[in-house]
Amino acid sequence: MNDFDIWLYWLGLAVVTIPCGLVAILGLSALLGITLSETSISRLTQAAVLGSLLPAISILLLMLATGRRFVPIELGNWVSIPEVHFHFHWKFIFDRLSVPFVILALVLCGVVGAFTRRYLHREEGYHRFFLLYSLFLAGMTISALAGTIETLFFGWELVGLSSALLVAYFHERELPVRNGQRVWSVYRLADASFLLGALLMHHFAGEGDFGTFFENAAWPGGSIPLSQSQALQVGLLLLLAAAGKSALVPFSGWLPRAMEGPTPSSAVFYGSLSVHLGAYLLLRLAPILEASWQLQLIVIGIGGISAFFGSVMSRVQSDVKSSLAYASLTQVGIIVTEIGMGFYYLALVHILGHACLRTLQLLRAPTLLNDYHAMENAIGMRLPDSTDWLAARLPSSLKRWWYRFGYERGFMDLILDSWVVHPFVAAFQLFDRQERRWTNWLSTEPSRESDHIEHHPESTERVA
Repeated sequence: MNDFDIWLYWLGLAVVTIPCGLVAILGLSALLGITLSETSISRLTQAAVLGSLLPAISILLLMLATGRRFVPIELGNWVSIPEVHFHFHWKFIFDRLSVPFVILALVLCGVVGAFTRRYLHREEGYHRFFLLYSLFLAGMTISALAGTIETLFFGWELVGLSSALLVAYFHERELPVRNGQRVWSVYRLADASFLLGALLMHHFAGEGDFGTFFENAAWPGGSIPLSQSQALQVGLLLLLAAAGKSALVPFSGWLPRAMEGPTPSSAVFYGSLSVHLGAYLLLRLAPILEASWQLQLIVIGIGGISAFFGSVMSRVQSDVKSSLAYASLTQVGIIVTEIGMGFYYLALVHILGHACLRTLQLLRAPTLLNDYHAMENAIGMRLPDSTDWLAARLPSSLKRWWYRFGYERGFMDLILDSWVVHPFVAAFQLFDRQERRWTNWLSTEPSRESDHIEHHPESTERVA
């Protein structure tokens, strides 16, 4: 390794480890009961973002100056089981996909962190917010730079955990907690699909390293050692994971629920970064998509349907954050369609532009209505409504049906509850009844003392 490679190695390591160091500092201070002031937390956060952003920009400049398009950072195997073709290999890569995305993540997290310092001033959960925010920052950095499927899964989990906990940030109220549980349930389904896809990739190819798997070709090039049917199986599982993370159809119902969290978390998660992570996964796995034309058609179909549903539902929402959430879904659906059609660079540029725009809109949302009313007071009348050309020519009955369809959020929550949640719960209630009968027969008396304990207000029994 020459001096230039050593410089790249240490710069790349700094990009990843500095956000993890912020998690350690804020986490240990909370565990040890050390109270940090708002100023200290804010300065630590700013230092961590800048400390990670500057090395990332330095690597970008060095790559542009030298013409290098692929810079791997190897940390070796932490777990290795050769008999079953599995190893947990820590590797990070800087290429034409990961570098723009990680710089985007760091810049937007820095902007949202500066905004939150004033937005949550004197808030009781100020420290808790920034702890979860730092967890999200570390997860996004690891996910963006992941060089193996297992490293990407690790960052993916950190993003999901911090997202669900921040949806339930106002835990003294019932609705945020229930919505946080709903988001976490969808994420669990997506994560299970991701894990199965990763295991299947190891089973078919004996490898989860993106560099080796794609024959060390610079993104988006490369070929994969999988047949068309194997690529379809792996791709469908990872597409399901991407759909859950990016709120694509049929998982779009959780997106407006996520707006129960504070405005800064809504902006950085569901407006700019987390909602694009599923699309980023599809971009990273572009060679798998190209290996199966059936998979490409499915990706195009899901993206197009999601964009259409988001467009319909964003028009009838009663609050600005939900409307912006579904507007984000529309753009993410278009991005996924672009990926399915093979326009990878267009999709990447679309992600960068849309993330910046939506972050600005969501941060602006708290004062938007005040400005709207000020404009109406200034002109002395209501602002004129803008009527869509097509909507003006639809029959009234059809417009009412589409309005209800959008207002009920496409009935997707109802469909998931009826066809997924209720059968699952019914099956395990059946198992529970059988277990009760067996334990009661063995003990010759009712053996469940926990049945007589009052449940927590947020338990499923009380909600039902």
